[in-house]
Amino acid sequence: MKINLKMAQMIGSSELIVNSDGSIFHLGLKPFEIADNIILVGDPGRVKMVAGFFDKIELEVQNREFITVTGRYKGKRLSVISTGIGTDNIDIVINELDALVNIDLEKRQVKSERKSLNFVRIGTSGALQPDIPVFSFLVSKKSMGFDNLLNFYELPDNFSDEKLTEAFKKHTNWNPRLASPYIIDCDPQLFAKIVNDQFIQGINISAPGFYGPQGRTLRIKTADPELNSKIESFSYNGMKITNFEMESSAVYGLSKLLGHHALTICLIVSNRMVNNFETGYKNKMKELVQLILHNLME
Repeated sequence: MKINLKMAQMIGSSELIVNSDGSIFHLGLKPFEIADNIILVGDPGRVKMVAGFFDKIELEVQNREFITVTGRYKGKRLSVISTGIGTDNIDIVINELDALVNIDLEKRQVKSERKSLNFVRIGTSGALQPDIPVFSFLVSKKSMGFDNLLNFYELPDNFSDEKLTEAFKKHTNWNPRLASPYIIDCDPQLFAKIVNDQFIQGINISAPGFYGPQGRTLRIKTADPELNSKIESFSYNGMKITNFEMESSAVYGLSKLLGHHALTICLIVSNRMVNNFETGYKNKMKELVQLILHNLME
């Protein structure tokens, strides 16, 4: 009976895939190779830029678009990981990072003591309000998912902000062919630690694509050409939707389900309402990264 109980608690090899060297399948990482504080960036090229502020590099691991550098910043351990684009990649990254700290990969069993990680996503984004200037630093107090990812998981009651969601669906006359949006709050501890008056606060939308889902039209018309205008005019208890990006809702949702802390901060590189886009944002991104690293690791 004791053996059967242990077998029942084991996670199957097709569910938790571990490489022959003991590393997790997609990220190629072993448990001791990540820090408790992790910067998430979409662009693999941005990993090198963030790691350039480290005092010391301990390791560099790359598999597919997932690049990890772990080192020291002001004497404290820190990791930066590229996720690639989209909530589907976030599903891989957050679940595998959680597995590294909360599952015994050899025994294939969930550990009795759980560990919480801090995830800070640093990205670029397009503003959805005309008064948000390009090169602003925007923190997402709430993240609205258009992506449907969290609907595949069992969610506790009141997990999403249902009142805000229903108000948004009513205001936009939400297309029933689309997945219902969900809205998740950021982690208040990370927010208090990092955010100051240098940041604009708002609600972001995580879209499941760059073109149609964000209202862009090249050769295919969108289902609702007025959706972005409806988003811009929406207001709920003084809150407005401020920007589009493509990962934050999954970062917030999965982190909350798994007991981690998450915060997304984006550099605004375009304003969709005034049709403005700036390509020369690298120096401003470096400024944002330095500010976040300082506040996070202080």
